[in-house]
Amino acid sequence: MDKLIFQKKEWSLTNEQVGICEKANKLASKNFARRAFKYDTEASFPTENYEDLFSSGLLGICVPKKYGGFGADLKTYMLAASEIGRYCGATALTFNMHVSSCLWTSFLVDDLKLSKKLKDEHEALRKEHYRRIINEGKVYAQPFSEGSAAAAGFKAFGTTALKVSNGWLVNGKKIFASLSGHADFYGVLCSAIKSKSDVGSRKNTTYLAVPATAEGVSVEGSWDPLGMRGTVSRTLIFRDVFVSENEKLMPAGVYPQAAKRWPHMFMTLTPAYIGIAQAAFDFTVKYLRGEVSGVVPVKRRMYPTKQLSVAQMKIILEQTKAIWFQAISEAGPDPTKESLMRAYVAQYTVMENSNKLAQLAIRTCGGQAMLKSLPLERLYRDSRCGSLMLPWTAELCLDKLGKSTLYEANEKDEPLS
Repeated sequence: MDKLIFQKKEWSLTNEQVGICEKANKLASKNFARRAFKYDTEASFPTENYEDLFSSGLLGICVPKKYGGFGADLKTYMLAASEIGRYCGATALTFNMHVSSCLWTSFLVDDLKLSKKLKDEHEALRKEHYRRIINEGKVYAQPFSEGSAAAAGFKAFGTTALKVSNGWLVNGKKIFASLSGHADFYGVLCSAIKSKSDVGSRKNTTYLAVPATAEGVSVEGSWDPLGMRGTVSRTLIFRDVFVSENEKLMPAGVYPQAAKRWPHMFMTLTPAYIGIAQAAFDFTVKYLRGEVSGVVPVKRRMYPTKQLSVAQMKIILEQTKAIWFQAISEAGPDPTKESLMRAYVAQYTVMENSNKLAQLAIRTCGGQAMLKSLPLERLYRDSRCGSLMLPWTAELCLDKLGKSTLYEANEKDEPLS
């Protein structure tokens, strides 16, 4: 087993965190790494990896212990997921979509300190979702984007949930919906409405678990992207899909509160890219030492140009790990302005630097590194996708940082004359 990305002593990890990370590392390095080429080449979903995640118990990593899960908080999950991303970025990214349905409904909601009525309602709802995951290996997806400003938090979701007797009628679509056609349930964020003429609002966002087998659910379009090909993120369509009342993932009004008060919840895409960054660095070191399997064992480490490049990569990697670890360590409800800004900085840094490291790795290792039979070419393509992902794209992080730096709450400028 490779050395963990974050070691216990240097990063002050708990024994529990180390144990979960070691479990993820062992599983991913043994099984996921050797399958990654196939999933990438075929743009096929990593079904076998999910069978392994279930049998290892990791499918319930963020399910509370009283329901049979590992009870991991956000930080512990993020550290473990980075180990998976190191060996298969697409699996780590889709795993995030599943885990979000557990993390958001457990650790995050519990931190909000809901009223007893809401807490009791939520407890009754989540018990069944967790049972499916732990006992039956059910996979929950997290379709988010719609091709509008909704996923960025600027407008209401276009997917609607019309209240009807004993449930909801869901209509709309989700694009770039990872696990589409392979999840058992889709955790759909939609605007709750009381009539077809109602206009949705962000404060009425509801969070429903839509069964993949429900009438009116369909998966459309092809999937042949540059990178993260194993996510199989085709378009999900919902046409008058009936969803029963007990399939809510959160009580009414809780998701908007969670999104506002627990913004670090939107950083959960980053572990896949921390893993990719580490993998690009690891490959470069092994390649220059002549230790890459399947490549003629020629050492290239004695050249000053190679040594300089590896030094640059090490600096970028350690800077990236440091700001990310700090951000996930201070994650919690109602963060300070500075803490939230650090989260934006960490998100931007991880997504941009993972690709920068992959670029440097290719330049340093040379032409052979571009062969599809070696993982670096895939790491480069996968890493390019990170800065494009909502809700915190690289552009949006820069926008949030600029405004937060120059303006205090409720400050506005006088109109320009």
